[in-house]
Amino acid sequence: MQHKPSPRFQATPAVIERVDTFLLDLPTIRPHQLSMATMNGQTLMIVRLYCSDGTVGVGEGTTIGGLAYGAESPEGMKLAVDTYFAPLLIGADANHVPTIMARLNKAIKDNRFAKCAIETALFDALGHRTGLPVSQLLGGRVRDSLPIAWTLASGDTAKDIDEAERMLAQRRHNIFKLKIGRRSVADDVAHVAAIKKAMGSRASVRVDVNMAWSELDAQHGLAALVDAGCDLVEQPVASVDALARLKGRYAIAVMADESLTGPASAFALARVAGADVFAVKIEQSGGLLEALQVAAIADAAGIELYGGTMLEGAVGTLASAHVFATFRQLQWGTELFGPLLLTEEILAEPLQYKDFHLAVPTTPGLGIALDEDRLQHFRRDRKRSHAVGVGQPAAAH
Repeated sequence: MQHKPSPRFQATPAVIERVDTFLLDLPTIRPHQLSMATMNGQTLMIVRLYCSDGTVGVGEGTTIGGLAYGAESPEGMKLAVDTYFAPLLIGADANHVPTIMARLNKAIKDNRFAKCAIETALFDALGHRTGLPVSQLLGGRVRDSLPIAWTLASGDTAKDIDEAERMLAQRRHNIFKLKIGRRSVADDVAHVAAIKKAMGSRASVRVDVNMAWSELDAQHGLAALVDAGCDLVEQPVASVDALARLKGRYAIAVMADESLTGPASAFALARVAGADVFAVKIEQSGGLLEALQVAAIADAAGIELYGGTMLEGAVGTLASAHVFATFRQLQWGTELFGPLLLTEEILAEPLQYKDFHLAVPTTPGLGIALDEDRLQHFRRDRKRSHAVGVGQPAAAH
């Protein structure tokens, strides 16, 4: 018997006709303190790709604290996309996402966050063209919702405990990550221990040091965090070699974050068994497909996975959610709480956070629609009275 090949879904022909970018300045519910910056607002770089078949894809580029976290900023991303990315995109076949990204990677060095925004927009448009959610375009999801951690970053122990209690009562979060590293190790550990004591077995408590400790500080800190009941420590030191020396020395999971800048760094970390857990971030990885490669390397090496955030708004958060929904294993959940840190909604329909989880949309593309009136109100080029002041880092987690 002769078998006919299975029909393949064909996307309608489409070329990219226009690339638009703009900045949104959004306030946050409270100052967000990290070891390298205090965030008082968040700036999103939004990119839209307009295609010849009428489809429009949206992407987002976001950073933590302007340039405090890394070499890219929302303002820099906008300039790079307008000046260097757009000429390479205009006229390209929008259905061939990997081909377009390969072209950009050849012509433009680094700029991982900006590339992620473009790739997100390409997949969003392709999803609308094919009628498929982004997670299906990336190989298919294995979960429809994601556990969501909340970051406690006021710096005040009593305030953080009250905030955590509210989150538990609302059934919004039962995983809490504490930002530490600005104070002495002893003071930071005392802060963590007090919060863990208040939470007890009702919640997992973890910490993120953002590379602020020396290796000696980390040795003291990790031992004390074990005694405090902490489950995981994220990037306690900057050096990959030091990270590897700390991993396995104490009864606490050591997670790599800033050390992960894409597949090559993931492979290098895996080779030296440098972490128990990888915090996968789509922007830091250089895009959705690159993040999938980082996860695959971790999976092959027996390294567990966590879905990280750059404190993205709704667009970047859902792009991440579609990626994380495809991971075979997601042992440590995610921290896709970025939109909840903002006081303003930019979507026509808010994201669904419920019972400690975020629902991953099943509708085409990212599964969202932007609120055009809200966008106009918060665009930096349209109104400045509410915007973050010059020189002030925009919001982040």
